[in-house]
Amino acid sequence: MHARCAFRNVSGQKGCPGGSRWLRAFAVLPLLASVLAACGSDEGSGRPTLNWYNFPDDSGALQKAADRCSQASGGRYRISYNKLPRAADGQRQQLVRRLAAEDDSLDILGLDVTWAAEFAEARWIREWTGAAKQQAVEGTLRVPLQTSTWKGKLYAVPYNTNTQLLWYRKDLVPTPPRTWAEMLDMAGALARQGKPHFVEIQGAQYEGLTVWFNTLINSAGGSILNASATEPSLGPPAVRAAGIMRELANSPAADPSLSNQMEDQNRLAMESGTAAFELNYPFVYPSMKANNPELFKNFRWAPYPRVDPNRPARPTIGGIDLAVSAYSRHPDLAFDAALCLRNRENQLTAALEGGLPPTLRAVYDEPAFMKEYPFSAEVLAALESASVRPITPVYQNVSIAVSHTLSPPSGIKPESSVNTIREQIDDALRSEGVIP
Repeated sequence: MHARCAFRNVSGQKGCPGGSRWLRAFAVLPLLASVLAACGSDEGSGRPTLNWYNFPDDSGALQKAADRCSQASGGRYRISYNKLPRAADGQRQQLVRRLAAEDDSLDILGLDVTWAAEFAEARWIREWTGAAKQQAVEGTLRVPLQTSTWKGKLYAVPYNTNTQLLWYRKDLVPTPPRTWAEMLDMAGALARQGKPHFVEIQGAQYEGLTVWFNTLINSAGGSILNASATEPSLGPPAVRAAGIMRELANSPAADPSLSNQMEDQNRLAMESGTAAFELNYPFVYPSMKANNPELFKNFRWAPYPRVDPNRPARPTIGGIDLAVSAYSRHPDLAFDAALCLRNRENQLTAALEGGLPPTLRAVYDEPAFMKEYPFSAEVLAALESASVRPITPVYQNVSIAVSHTLSPPSGIKPESSVNTIREQIDDALRSEGVIP
């Protein structure tokens, strides 16, 4: 859930634990988890326990949703909220290992928006059909629904989403830039005046770098894969996207630590006063308010910069989708519970208390939401024109090909780098690439 940051960086950063001791310990997780789930079950009382596995939420919003839905079920089920590891890689590893072992103690799964195709192709999650599908789709934003769909079938329901905005200092930039070219020009002018001028963005070798490239290529009218996800697309828009990344990295706008920066480092740099611009998720807003009240007075937001003046930017969305395990002993109840967990009331609570932008369009009209999110109109506009990361079972390989090839951004050679990405993605699609 890289790029799932909101008022809190709920995604964690990618980082694969290594070492044989970790792997040996990991191997016993399915058995241990099944035993623990059985110990907490109400099966003996006739009320099934549905185990919901999701990212660790410190706000209490997810536990509140589980409690509400348990009560609303009228005794049909109880939802147990189980916390996955903080890092996205750790979350995926735990779910993959347990589903591969056909662990029937998993019922509702919180999936990163890039996992649905992989899990559906492996037949680890159930398709949404009939009335449940109709409820899942009704009132849900169009772009988040794309992340839940594979081969024309719905395999999950969007639980929350996220997108980046341009954050800037109004005392340095009275009018925000509309395009990348304008932003780099403004940064250069500020540098010549000896003023704070950096453009903070995710340049480290991880998922955030892939998100940056994906946003730029889609904003330029292209995509990483073709519409059927059978081969690389790339082409001139990809070369242009790589060129913009290189241009920033070799300009005065580049933070010296660009090649090591992730979302939180961007936030801290902006709060320290060295930057004029920041491309990041809305979690930076309350953080700036709390950590630098003086600078907060001039902290503003605007739409993500365009590549072309006449073409809207298409920032890449993040978020979590809820799926029902293929091995759940109570699939009908799990579908019902998943719909409850992401209903209007629970999405509003998750937004207000957990900082998770909703996937239900109606929540954006809630007065409480608009008050807490003064940038709600810009977030909604961004989501309605947003892009998604390549929808493919081998997404992990695709992301590695992109982030490794484009790191560090200062070393990008637009045409040859794109050719390398194309070759590696082609290998991955033909199952000849590395397996993460």
